[in-house]
Amino acid sequence: MPEKIIIDCDPGQDDAIALLLAMASPEELELLGITAVAGNVPLHLTERNARLMCDLGRRDDIRVYAGCSKPMVRDLVTAENVHGDTGIDGMQVTKPAVPLQSQHAVDFIIETLKKAGEASITLVPTGPLTNIGMAISREPSILRSIKRIVLMGGAMREGGNYSPSAEFNILVDPHAAKVVFACGRPITAMGLDVTHQVIATKDRVARIGALENSAATATAGMLSFFNRHDSAKYGFDGAPLHDPCTVAWLLQPDLFEGKDCNIAIETESPLTIGHTAVDFWGISGREVNATWIHSVDADGFYDLLTERLARYAD
Repeated sequence: MPEKIIIDCDPGQDDAIALLLAMASPEELELLGITAVAGNVPLHLTERNARLMCDLGRRDDIRVYAGCSKPMVRDLVTAENVHGDTGIDGMQVTKPAVPLQSQHAVDFIIETLKKAGEASITLVPTGPLTNIGMAISREPSILRSIKRIVLMGGAMREGGNYSPSAEFNILVDPHAAKVVFACGRPITAMGLDVTHQVIATKDRVARIGALENSAATATAGMLSFFNRHDSAKYGFDGAPLHDPCTVAWLLQPDLFEGKDCNIAIETESPLTIGHTAVDFWGISGREVNATWIHSVDADGFYDLLTERLARYAD
């Protein structure tokens, strides 16, 4: 039986590729819906981009919901400098054929989980955690139906990518992240420590582009655009492909290694707000609340991604 999932995202090239990876894997993953949140770009662009990925993946059966347009407490921070004005620069952007649902994403999450069986649905957030934090805060009873949360966010050894201390997704809405990490459900966290290992090198991008189907061509185009910022920033031979690590872990967890830790979120300090305090060595004595993924077989990751994108052959 495929695992029932909801992907909560802010596309963003890497979120977009995570969606394509999931949609190409119906044997393993049943995508109940896609919920969009403001993050990499404002909400009206993230929900449009999510719908464009459904068009590209030829999955008009998947419903897309727009959620929160700003964080729970802070003002919205976006990242057009990384992702471009569309959020998915590098591919052709058109008006989506897949419609936007009228229901708010938070209401969809709550309704779906309230109807679901115990520990039956996995949440896969790849953007700021506003929608998930709001849903848990409004209706804590939904926690019983969450099998696990597999998220992209945070950093330990890699520091921050949007401040010296904080990774972007957590920095945008640290208060929502605090709610999520304290929720008591199993969490698998893909932070910069692991995502900085899956570099979209020129050879890997060329291999994807050589598939010559529309989804692969769009992916190669987005990666080529995405690479320009982080290659200059980090000196890498390409950009880290953050968000697809969540879906790849669901599909092939043996590619990854992790450690059970306590992860706490800083919400007060102007200097370190959004920092993920990963207690890797159990120093604090605080209860374990997440599995912190720290290592990945990068070649295996790109083998998986390329094989799944090949399924979109026109």
